[in-house]
Amino acid sequence: MARTAWIFVLSATFAAAPAAAAQDGGDAAAPPAPPEARYCLRVEPQTGSRIESVECWTRAEWADADVDVDKEWAKEGVRVLA
Repeated sequence: MARTAWIFVLSATFAAAPAAAAQDGGDAAAPPAPPEARYCLRVEPQTGSRIESVECWTRAEWADADVDVDKEWAKEGVRVLA
């Protein structure tokens, strides 16, 4: 039962994300937020899986991983957790 609910929540999240990106014009930078805010981006599936995952890190953590949040936000951004 819990697994079904989890799958439903993930499906709804991923279904809503492209619609939100289309409204922004597709090339918008990440929204401004405090330094401790976490930016959630879609990441490539792990080897052996076809399930896409979402990682939520601060701007500094993304920068440590050589990811420019502003550049990737338009195509991979999901939400900001303040």
